[in-house]
Amino acid sequence: MSDSATGHRRIYRVVRRIPRGKVATYGQIAVLAGVPRQARQVGYALHALPRGSDVPWQRVINAKGEVSPRSTPGYEGMQRAALESEGVVFDPRGRVDLGRYQWKPTQRGSGFSMR
Repeated sequence: MSDSATGHRRIYRVVRRIPRGKVATYGQIAVLAGVPRQARQVGYALHALPRGSDVPWQRVINAKGEVSPRSTPGYEGMQRAALESEGVVFDPRGRVDLGRYQWKPTQRGSGFSMR
């Protein structure tokens, strides 16, 4: 198996742990997946997901609390709608309050730590 495939699997495993109604940043996922400073790698992995995947890709947003622009038009709106259906609220500038909605895994029980 290639290093890329292994890295993608680790990223997907972390993203699957984000609870409904919470978000995580690309950089946060990179750290938790063991590839710190590789936020773009997280984006590449999510872009590579097959249609119909059970990985909740919509829960990963940028460090500004925004849905990142895509090369394919329409996905930003789809992501925002999916998050809103989970109870995530966007402000008038299109940002999520990370203080309120960011997933904060702890060592106890989650296997992850962001401290």
